[in-house]
Amino acid sequence: MKPRRSLRSHILAWLGGYALLLTAAVMLHGFLVNEIAERLVWDSLLKTELEHHLQRSAEDPGYRWSDTDSLQLYTSAEARAMPAEVATLPEGIHDELVLGDREVLVLVQTVDGVRYTLVLDITELESQEDTLTLLVFGLAVTLVLVMGTLVAWGLRRSLRPLTQLADDIGALEPDHTGQRITVGDTASSELAVIAGALNDYLRRHEEFVERERVFIDTASHELRTPIAIIAGASELALEQPELSASARHQMQRVLRTARDVERLVALLLTLAKDPERLSRSNDIVPLHELLPDIIDDHRYLMQGKDLTIVADDLAPCHVSAPLHIVQAAVGNLLRNAIENSDQGTIHVRLDPDATVTIEDPGHGMTPEEISRIYTQIARGGGREGGGIGLDLLGRLCDHLGWTLSIQSVPGRGTISRLRLSR
Repeated sequence: MKPRRSLRSHILAWLGGYALLLTAAVMLHGFLVNEIAERLVWDSLLKTELEHHLQRSAEDPGYRWSDTDSLQLYTSAEARAMPAEVATLPEGIHDELVLGDREVLVLVQTVDGVRYTLVLDITELESQEDTLTLLVFGLAVTLVLVMGTLVAWGLRRSLRPLTQLADDIGALEPDHTGQRITVGDTASSELAVIAGALNDYLRRHEEFVERERVFIDTASHELRTPIAIIAGASELALEQPELSASARHQMQRVLRTARDVERLVALLLTLAKDPERLSRSNDIVPLHELLPDIIDDHRYLMQGKDLTIVADDLAPCHVSAPLHIVQAAVGNLLRNAIENSDQGTIHVRLDPDATVTIEDPGHGMTPEEISRIYTQIARGGGREGGGIGLDLLGRLCDHLGWTLSIQSVPGRGTISRLRLSR
């Protein structure tokens, strides 16, 4: 995953972009103002010079214009040829024209039928203007760099408490108790509120975990003990030869129910434990040896039905998981297959990747019904029938990293696949 940028880098990027945009806007504004002001100055200067020449000529018929190194006057009344670059210019001010190696400014004006062309050499002025422009640009860049450095330093100091708070939060260990977040005296009031709220959450979380631990320990002892007593008493009662058939049948139901409740309690306790800590106490379960026992334990459900169970192919396979959880999960799928089938053969298969496949000849389900089952699993809906229920089985798969899939066609049965490995 692409690493996230820090808040400091986001702020610096926005401030840097703003500073560059503001600098560009100020420089553009200065350039435009300079060009407009320069054009007005040149226009006023050349027109004033031409008016002065015309006034002197009118007052003194013997007055003659004298060219200088930077200013020349050409008229249509004199025989001197003017440069071809300015001969065809329309009336008005024309700047940034090049005559040979000089940059000139030209004023063209017609007075009393005589065309006057005043040419001003601005090469030196433009060179100085370019130098001044580079100087201003360099100062602007320097100012941006200096301000950027100061802003970065200020942001680093201002965001240091926030950065420290983020590091402290990232260092929290879920298995440790008594952890708290502290903020320094220079932290803002908002950070103090965040730290206080987080510490309150940590305290309430520790209390919740402690209550959950006490409940799990209590449930593990207080629920399992009476169930074990009921199961043991039922087994002893079934060993009595003088027990009547009806009483024996009832005691068998009591024993099966006690075993189911025992598996349910074990599953709920498993869901309450952390998967990583649970994996350290797993059993190595030989699935190919366990499946026949699970099948035999559920044959009583086929009484009154024309059903048989066939273990087609049980590939040697071992998984690391709690034994009672594997029994409950596979037994639930087998129970569902038996309860939803009236006659035919239920096929059980075990693949080398620890996938148990149960195919029944039952009534089958429509795609909508299958979708409803998956929705029920996702929402943790209510249970239907015996066993642990598909909702708990779905939660168990998510908890242990197993995979459950169901395929079905109405009238052609259902295929359930449970992969008991990550």
